[in-house]
Amino acid sequence: MRQDAPLLWHEATGSYIVSRYEDVERVFKDKEGEFTTENYDWQIEPVHGRTILQLSGREHAVRRALVAPAFRGSDLREKFLPVIERNSRELIDTFRDAGSVDLVADYATRFPVNVIADMLGLDKSDYERFHGWYTAVIAFLGNLSGDPEVTRAGERTRVEFAEYMLPIIRERREAPGDDLLSTLCTAEVDGVRMGDEDIKAFCSLLLAAGGETTDKAIAGIFTNLLRHPEQLEAVRADRTLIPRAFAETLRYTPPVHMIMRKSATEVALGGGTVPAGSTVTCLIGAANRDEGRYRNPDAFDIFREDLTATNAFSAAADHLAFALGRHFCVGALLAKAEVEIGVGQLLDAMPDLRLADGFDPVERGVFTRGPQSLPVRFTPVSG
Repeated sequence: MRQDAPLLWHEATGSYIVSRYEDVERVFKDKEGEFTTENYDWQIEPVHGRTILQLSGREHAVRRALVAPAFRGSDLREKFLPVIERNSRELIDTFRDAGSVDLVADYATRFPVNVIADMLGLDKSDYERFHGWYTAVIAFLGNLSGDPEVTRAGERTRVEFAEYMLPIIRERREAPGDDLLSTLCTAEVDGVRMGDEDIKAFCSLLLAAGGETTDKAIAGIFTNLLRHPEQLEAVRADRTLIPRAFAETLRYTPPVHMIMRKSATEVALGGGTVPAGSTVTCLIGAANRDEGRYRNPDAFDIFREDLTATNAFSAAADHLAFALGRHFCVGALLAKAEVEIGVGQLLDAMPDLRLADGFDPVERGVFTRGPQSLPVRFTPVSG
């Protein structure tokens, strides 16, 4: 497709598909105001409610200013790094002495959801409910064939999550604590505060986007490193390489493979023309393997020189896994902190980590993608 059909009309999804790096980058950066996020009106609003992703202009800037401080700088460092470290350690403690574990089922799917629940001051014992909700939401987003059961389950989640969250939000407004939910309830920018529905929608988005993506990123890092033992040993010996391993995983096996936009006007793109009001599907996985952008793109190489780890978690990133431009992922630095801490603690607990005998990890998924299972063996660390 990159070579022969860089702009492809796809009947089944009713969208124009772009797969080259330069085209996907252009859509995300949108310097000319040619693309909107109005596609989220039908894509995610039915499950989350109206979120920050759908906003534009000043409304988007103010809302982002309300939520962003928690995910960077001193708040992230002082309030949430200890939360991340504690949640990772608690999970590892459940299998530290076992000598074997499924890193997906027993760690990756649980860790980011536990962190977010803890940050928001929610009850982590409700993990199964959170996980069920975000799984239903992700299935809804990837329901390209329009399965009515999947649609109903996603819409049901919106109702159930609202019934769960709105009373808690009202409580925090009355008696704020030191948690992220209280911060969202009391934050004010230019005289604007978030309403109960806004906060509920953001928390729903945070659980799904923060859970599913970091889950698949951690599983992806370990899959990629286990398949490249010399790079695994390099990371084990020098933990400052973890961000490089994360950045290269985001390029090589991104957790999110598709992001959609809507054309505001008629746009010349990929050697063709996209009519106004069309859905454009950006194939992140394909663009991140574009031979016009990366040398030897189908090789996993944490030492590659055409990917910069230092800005891989900012809007200046030279991969596309977090999108780019004004809708660049607000949680990128949180994800980086989770991965650095989680991978480091796992390597400490499993010094001779190896895949279970005869197991070959298989990636699954279209919209989001990653290994469904990753059974590994290790010799427990004594003492």
